Amino acid sequence: MPIKKHEIFSNFHEVQHPLLQHKLTLLRKKDTKKKEFKELVDEISTLLVYEATKSLPLVDELIETPLESCEMPVLAGKKPVILAILRAGIGMVDGFLSLMPLARVAHIGLYRDEVTLEPHLYYFKIPSHSKDRQFYICDPMLATGGSAVRSIDKLKSAGVKKISFVCILAAPEGVERVFQEHPDVPVFAVKLDRKLNKKGYILPGLGDAGDRMFGTK
Repeated sequence: MPIKKHEIFSNFHEVQHPLLQHKLTLLRKKDTKKKEFKELVDEISTLLVYEATKSLPLVDELIETPLESCEMPVLAGKKPVILAILRAGIGMVDGFLSLMPLARVAHIGLYRDEVTLEPHLYYFKIPSHSKDRQFYICDPMLATGGSAVRSIDKLKSAGVKKISFVCILAAPEGVERVFQEHPDVPVFAVKLDRKLNKKGYILPGLGDAGDRMFGTK
């Protein structure tokens, strides 16, 4: 699947694949039901993971086929970690695990102040010995960028150096904020949408991903 780098954000990767674009359109529709919405998030996440993990390092390992011995590539280093931003990020975890079943799953809990739109941390749990692991932060929406930046800050304070952010939709304001504070962290998304509204929602967007995924609206 080809990746398009946006002209403004050199470390922003917009994954241009027909299946992703089609599924995103279905996800956006206001009449898409909860069950289908969750299934679409899972399918989209799987396709995104395929691209976001393409730079994982490999090392040759001696194996036995039914015919002979040979050296073949396997993933190198410690198992990657999926960091789900609660709560909507949980919906992307199975998509990651479908391709990386041995990956570790971590969680960070953040809630947004409805006045300032800034995130507040209430939970953080990652595996021990995480400093050398590749982390993939997942959240369906990169809106203001507050939760993304807070998550990256927390990981870096724990010594983590290899971080990518994977989302379904992104707003220019959020991407710009991430790259202003963490230019070394690549962002993968299906689409860079137009802008944020006054309440911090992405336009045209798809609404509140968490509410639509868990039926809480």
